[in-house]
Amino acid sequence: MRKFIQVALISALAMASFTVSAQMKIAVLDYQMALLESDAAKAYSVDAEKKFGTQLQRLRNLEAEAKRLQERMQRDGEKLGQTELEKLDLEFRQKARDFQTESKQLNEAKARADRDMLETLKPRLDKAVETVLQGGNYDLVIDRSAVVEVKAEYDITRQVIERLNATR
Repeated sequence: MRKFIQVALISALAMASFTVSAQMKIAVLDYQMALLESDAAKAYSVDAEKKFGTQLQRLRNLEAEAKRLQERMQRDGEKLGQTELEKLDLEFRQKARDFQTESKQLNEAKARADRDMLETLKPRLDKAVETVLQGGNYDLVIDRSAVVEVKAEYDITRQVIERLNATR
């Protein structure tokens, strides 16, 4: 009898919580996607490609030159004299150092530019999120990363992107 009462009580609580959750307005938001899919982020990506394109091409050239030197040393190492081999090795090491230095500089500059863009865009994104949340009168908003599957009707990410794109 006691077991029956416990099962009945658990069932009643489950049904009551289902009724309460059926009345709640729930939404899911992918904050990162809203940021990255915005027009401002896409424009920044194009600008960054232009801004850092020459440095990136220089890195690719350095990498190709170093690889060419390394392959030559491996392929012709036995045929070359000691002085020539040392000269190639020195040149290879210099290219590798230049690559590391320029790569670090490029990464730092890109990270700085990314932070600047985020500092500029984040307040606008937060405002867009707030506007959509207030307009939808949601009781609960869950981050997309915490959800396994969600129906499109509960995902408000597109609305946030549209709102963000509407603000300039």
